[in-house]
Amino acid sequence: MADPQRQLQSLSDEYQKLQGELQSAVDARQKLESQQQENKGVQKEFAKLKDDANIYKIVGPVLLKQDKSEAVMAVDGRLEFIEKEMYVRRGRHQRAILYFEARRHGAD
Repeated sequence: MADPQRQLQSLSDEYQKLQGELQSAVDARQKLESQQQENKGVQKEFAKLKDDANIYKIVGPVLLKQDKSEAVMAVDGRLEFIEKEMYVRRGRHQRAILYFEARRHGAD
């Protein structure tokens, strides 16, 4: 009788671990989506500016002047990184769900 109880406890522990991982994945995705939206907003604002517009970036307690082309490249690069990271995390998330489903059906 103890063996099925240990097996059930093991499955329960694994389920809780997977739930924690899933929640972490959801939190990370929400953070990435928020950063993506913020950078898309900056991208739209940059599109409205003239090429000789003054753009400043904050570095610690200091504002540094930055060329528009350099600022645009930085934002484009961040957006590209965010999109790649979202793609990678989506794959991890799907694999975790498939693993959990396989484990769940194996326990039936």
